[in-house]
Amino acid sequence: MATATLARPSTEHSHIDLSPPPETTGKIRYVLYARKSSEDDERQALSIDSQIKAMLELAKREGLEIAEVRRESHSAKASGARPIFKQLLTDVRGGMFTGILTWAADRLSRNAGDLGTVVDLMDQGHLIEIRTQSQRFTNNPNEKFLLMILCSQAKLENDNRGINTKRGMKTRAEMGHRPCIPALGYALEKRPEDKKNRVIPDPLRGPFVKQAFEKVAYQHTSGRQLHRWMQEVGFTTKLGRTITLSMIYRMLRNPFYTGKFEYPVGSGNWYQGTYEPLVSQQLFEAAGKVLDLAPKKAWGTKEFAYTRMMTCGACGSGITAEEKHKKLKDGSIKKYIYYVCCDSKTHDCREQSIREDVLLEQLLTLIDTIDLDKAGMKKKLQEEVSRYERFSSGILGQSMGVKVPKVDVRTYAKYLLKDGKTEEKRELLNCLRNKLTLKDGNVTLEQTTEKKASSTR
Repeated sequence: MATATLARPSTEHSHIDLSPPPETTGKIRYVLYARKSSEDDERQALSIDSQIKAMLELAKREGLEIAEVRRESHSAKASGARPIFKQLLTDVRGGMFTGILTWAADRLSRNAGDLGTVVDLMDQGHLIEIRTQSQRFTNNPNEKFLLMILCSQAKLENDNRGINTKRGMKTRAEMGHRPCIPALGYALEKRPEDKKNRVIPDPLRGPFVKQAFEKVAYQHTSGRQLHRWMQEVGFTTKLGRTITLSMIYRMLRNPFYTGKFEYPVGSGNWYQGTYEPLVSQQLFEAAGKVLDLAPKKAWGTKEFAYTRMMTCGACGSGITAEEKHKKLKDGSIKKYIYYVCCDSKTHDCREQSIREDVLLEQLLTLIDTIDLDKAGMKKKLQEEVSRYERFSSGILGQSMGVKVPKVDVRTYAKYLLKDGKTEEKRELLNCLRNKLTLKDGNVTLEQTTEKKASSTR
């Protein structure tokens, strides 16, 4: 029988891969893929191990070559969301593996996107075979069709499970049970006669939550004062963690404590709960009015020159600024700017504030005392001074014949701090290698690690 031969084309203009397709290269190289999701870590690991054990026994029994084992604890509902499986498909396309060994077809895909990629790899000849515990899928129309049916059935089960879960949660809400973890101050109680856990006021934390509402409504206690009080009485969450300031504000705005709840949040669907309210509607509204009347800082509406440039020497928080006005006897208004610790770390920092004019005087004195070169400012300032001198001599010297005096670098730095624009002041202070620290009303440069180490020797 005559055989046709192909002439090898010139490699100078094109390249054609003349290697035989994967089907003819010999033994199939399998990658064993095991996946599980929706369980706790320990059970999940055991489940994956049991899959691997079963498939290794199958490989040994049928003489299959397993080149690598890959495991993943991830849901397969979303397309392209599994990093290990995504890399596996890339490796199959690159010729590292020509077969996949897995417990069941739904371990590979429960979504149309990943399923389409697997089938495409079979169509292109990169993936020769998929083996499961009881089935075998090759690049055969009937077998590929069966594979798509099995994976599509898994997707249908997922979709139906999601619909049924939402229906069940809606029914539970209509029965007066909020389908999620109860709010802080409540606990779950299991009774033999009840199928579900009952929500009851937490005997340990419930009274403190009610007292918090009363303090805000009747004593106009601020959030920070309430946070300090809860720390003093040792109030913690059910996990033993200290309550944060943001948690307190969310708690004071949560209508769950009045015996009603919205589900889903933002839907406008309100339900009456079957649990005992911790606070009355009147108390909840009274606390809300106090919170609404509390002065709110308009963040970002005004720029201050030296904010974000310093840290508090007492607690390590940042330094913020506030503007205050004083009406004088002649009817005019005097404006003052104070820099103070933002108190983000302790909520109880006692560091005193400093007025901006006092702060400026301290910064000017600091410029006189520091070594600009070691502080990292000299080079930048020299560039600015040179640029200014070139401009001045070019404009004033040529047009008016004025001799432009030399500008001292330190003098120029002081000029920027006093009369420069806000961005120029910040750029200047940002040149400092060391941080500015506000401590006991004084601004100092924080010591570097090297200096601290040398001072302790």
